[in-house]
Amino acid sequence: MASGGGGGYGDANQKIDYVFKVVLIGDSAVGKSQILARFARNEFSLDSKATIGVEFQTRTLVIQHKSVKAQIWDTAGQERYRAVTSAYYRGAVGAMLVYDITKRQTFDHIPRWLEELRSHADKNIVIILIGNKSDLENQRAVPTEDAKEFAEKEGLFFLETSALEATNVETAFLTVLTEIFNIVNKKNLVADENQGNGNPASLSGKKIIIPGPAQEIPAKSSMCCRLA
Repeated sequence: MASGGGGGYGDANQKIDYVFKVVLIGDSAVGKSQILARFARNEFSLDSKATIGVEFQTRTLVIQHKSVKAQIWDTAGQERYRAVTSAYYRGAVGAMLVYDITKRQTFDHIPRWLEELRSHADKNIVIILIGNKSDLENQRAVPTEDAKEFAEKEGLFFLETSALEATNVETAFLTVLTEIFNIVNKKNLVADENQGNGNPASLSGKKIIIPGPAQEIPAKSSMCCRLA
């Protein structure tokens, strides 16, 4: 049963310019539901139960004077049965790939999640790798450098977060949503340019990176489109 509550911090009557679906994926108990609760309702529950049934929360934000409704989907515990369905990924324009910095295994499973995401989701989906539970530094099992290296190799954004302390959760969502927003706004421009030079495929599949206010752009990617 889908629940779309927790609209959050915007005026309910405002006009919505965009709706962006973002999916949370990763192993069980890495804190996906807590990250969602922190972003959508600014809550954190110490006795969080496993999520049952498909759940999404919405929150409306303003990005560059446009009203953007973020519809954030939680896997609903399906990952325990390896049964995250293709319908879950359908229509998603952003993904948050979450592991627990204190559990090495959850990081080792990230390539498998990424592969699944890429086989089910749109090829231009914006992905951020998230190392959650950064407040448990003394129990860290995944060095930041390992994750950073993986993210750069795969062309992902990367942040470490703490849903408990609300560290970087907002930044992580804003990074993804701002990037999606920029890509959507640049699409028409790119289409026009391509028609003009008679090569409609020249930018297909390439990620167009426009640095925004809260973004950490991997060094490689930021150069990709500027060497014309």
